[in-house]
Amino acid sequence: MSLSTSRNTTARAEAVHILRTEEFFHKIYQQAATGIAITDWQGVFQECNPAYCALLGYTEKELRTIDFASLIHPEEREANLVQVRRLKAGEIPSFDIENRYIHKNGELVWVHKFVSVLHGEEGEPTHLIALVTNITERKLAEDVRLRHIAIVESSDDAIMGLDANGTVVNWNKGAERLYGYSAKEAIGRKIFFLSTANDPDDIPKILKKVLKGEVLRNYETVRLRKNGTHVEVSLTLSPIVDAEGRIVGVSGIARDITERKRTQERLRASEERLRLAQKVARIGTFEWNIETGVNIWTPELETMYGLAPGSFGKTEAAFENLVHPNDRGQVLEWVNEALKTGRPNRGEWRVIWPDRSVHWIAGRWQVLMDESGEPSRMLGVNIDITERKNAELALSETNLALEKQTAVLQSREELLKIFVKNVPAGVAMFDREMRYLQASDRWCADYGIDSSQVAGSSHYELFPDLPARWKEIHRRALQGETLRAEEDRWDRAGGGTMWIYWVARPWMALDGTPGGILILAEDITHRKQMEEELSGMTRKLVEAQEQERARIARELHDDVNQRVALLSIGLDELRLKHDDLPPEVRARAHELQRLASEISTDLHALSHELHSSKLDCLGVVRAMTSWCKEFGDGQKLKIDFTSQHVPKLSQEISICLFRVLQEAVHNAAKHSGAKRIEVQLVENSGDILLIVSDSGKGFDVKAAKRRQGLGLTSMQERVRLAGGTIAIESTPRGGTTIHVRVPLESEDRSQRAAV
Repeated sequence: MSLSTSRNTTARAEAVHILRTEEFFHKIYQQAATGIAITDWQGVFQECNPAYCALLGYTEKELRTIDFASLIHPEEREANLVQVRRLKAGEIPSFDIENRYIHKNGELVWVHKFVSVLHGEEGEPTHLIALVTNITERKLAEDVRLRHIAIVESSDDAIMGLDANGTVVNWNKGAERLYGYSAKEAIGRKIFFLSTANDPDDIPKILKKVLKGEVLRNYETVRLRKNGTHVEVSLTLSPIVDAEGRIVGVSGIARDITERKRTQERLRASEERLRLAQKVARIGTFEWNIETGVNIWTPELETMYGLAPGSFGKTEAAFENLVHPNDRGQVLEWVNEALKTGRPNRGEWRVIWPDRSVHWIAGRWQVLMDESGEPSRMLGVNIDITERKNAELALSETNLALEKQTAVLQSREELLKIFVKNVPAGVAMFDREMRYLQASDRWCADYGIDSSQVAGSSHYELFPDLPARWKEIHRRALQGETLRAEEDRWDRAGGGTMWIYWVARPWMALDGTPGGILILAEDITHRKQMEEELSGMTRKLVEAQEQERARIARELHDDVNQRVALLSIGLDELRLKHDDLPPEVRARAHELQRLASEISTDLHALSHELHSSKLDCLGVVRAMTSWCKEFGDGQKLKIDFTSQHVPKLSQEISICLFRVLQEAVHNAAKHSGAKRIEVQLVENSGDILLIVSDSGKGFDVKAAKRRQGLGLTSMQERVRLAGGTIAIESTPRGGTTIHVRVPLESEDRSQRAAV
């Protein structure tokens, strides 16, 4: 081989090596997860890799027309430019900085940026190169971590951490308050100093369980305070696991349940008193499990129906057979209506005892729905009103006799007084000055009035704390109106609240003018308390659902998704680093890497669907904007979201509106057939309005409400708990619009009487 040929071969080899090296670095540039951008000396973009374009949402062509400084948040722009000027002046060889970029869609993206100088062949500086990494998730995680630290320190519960030997390593303010030991006194000591003399083995026993991996929840026990007193606590203990899955300690939360225990004891005593009161007052209760068909009656209720204790058949059919045949059809209609609507109901009917005697029963009942919107249980109260009905019958007969003897009576007013005195209900008769003419014994008993001294007394003097709105009702009744309220609230000046059903109507004198008014009132406080307890249970269920959504979302995002991402990276590295793999293996590895990336994307979307971290960190407007875009892109829908004058909202209202938006848009995407959905969120006169509309197929609103589907029920219940209202407008082939109105400040609506 000649020297010339050898030189040519060497040159070709060097050229091939250079080309391969350039191709290798070009692949790295194109496929790198880090954003890479190159600008000229004046800051004009020259090149941007795909990761940099994806970070900001612009194409490389669009970025070439944009000044890089305009992409930086205004609050951090000057600090960034100062570093660039220093770099150009040669004061520093490079710099790195954390700042916020402005995405094309307006969102803020936190980045870590490393900037250095590129030199020409003569060594002169010609370009700037920036390596940019998205650190938004890390920033959000830092914010969450700081909030968690603040929550732990501000928590009223005692929160502590132990190592594997039971030594205290963390001790928050709540623990100091609960046990009396400062953090300085507790940290470094074995936790056994909280053991009581009565049960010294309790702490070692539960630590042994937790260090084996068991989680203890709501474990109730007694601990010893520093001052020597005992405190009843509820413990939740969990193992602490390191990155390799080894249990290295225990985290614990302790809550003082002393007052709860006292309350439970008071409640038990109260329930016992209530049971005795029901027995004395001849009140019976029942609970019908609709799913199993079992109907449980109290002994008082069995007695009320003429049955021996324990002899009731425990089925709905057994109850129906006891009802008078002439009343059975009406009772069945009431029961079916309650099962369909879930609304509270009431009624009166006759029952036939085994001895064939007839008795009257008054009942109230409430149907509870399960999570799917189907009736689950019915709770009810019955009372024997036979005496009242007999009195009404006797009163009717008395009135008939009085009608025949009108010559003996001096006026119709006298008849009315007799009626009021004898009716077994809360009834009072007043003259035009609101002085008592007569009051029934029940009225006097309900309001603590001496029945022998009530006549002639002023109603307003007996009750100086009477609400002004009631005085206005009295005035209108004296002018001839009949008014009523199904439920009305009276907050007594001396303390305590009464809920009342009332009717006020004028009574006429002989000359045909109102001589005064009659008021019929019934104390419904106990019923309202039961309804409030049901509402509280519903709120707790919604809160528990949100907490579980957040937990599952964190598991998907922080654990499962990260592992899938690592799998994707590993497959890509396998394909790139092993050139000797057969082509079919490399193709299969590439396909698996693409599939892993798609799974990671789907897990990320599902995590945000379950619980939006943007809702917590950026507010409801940003969260809704982002969700509408992500959902619309995934479903190939156009979702136009607009907002106007929306202030910072409470967490309860934000979650309510966000979940209603998700349910409404999901329903529209699934059923309407529309390709465009409009969403508006605005503030109007102290209320927040959410409007979701489409021009799709529409549906029959009345039929949908009768079915009580879970989605519609969930929206209605969430809005109700937030103190708002929801209205749905839709017709077949006419599109659908959902209007939600939630007040920014809750108000006490309980005093609004339905007049």
